[in-house]
Amino acid sequence: MPTSTGHTTAIRASKVKGTSVYSTTGDKIGHVEDVILDKQSNQIMFAALGFGGLLGMGEKYAAVPWSVLDYSEDKGGYVVPMSEEQIKAAPAYEMKDLTQDDGRLGEIREKS
Repeated sequence: MPTSTGHTTAIRASKVKGTSVYSTTGDKIGHVEDVILDKQSNQIMFAALGFGGLLGMGEKYAAVPWSVLDYSEDKGGYVVPMSEEQIKAAPAYEMKDLTQDDGRLGEIREKS
């Protein structure tokens, strides 16, 4: 069954990983580093958006609701209704932080 933009609803996670993510103004924000799943509900919890860093060093990750990723064939990537500034202003984590405490980001404790 196609989505509102004409894409199929089924997609392999391996195809999503590494796909670029852009703002609605066309600026590249980052890339989908991974897709976080909830084993209990069979639902996607969120996409882990990787940004910043250089050559894999210092990269941070933000949890982005899966539902806001809209694939654009023109861009060859996903477009989100957020600016680069909004993503960078959001809490940024290391990948291990996104999945601790069953993915409840609000409960992540500050590192000592």
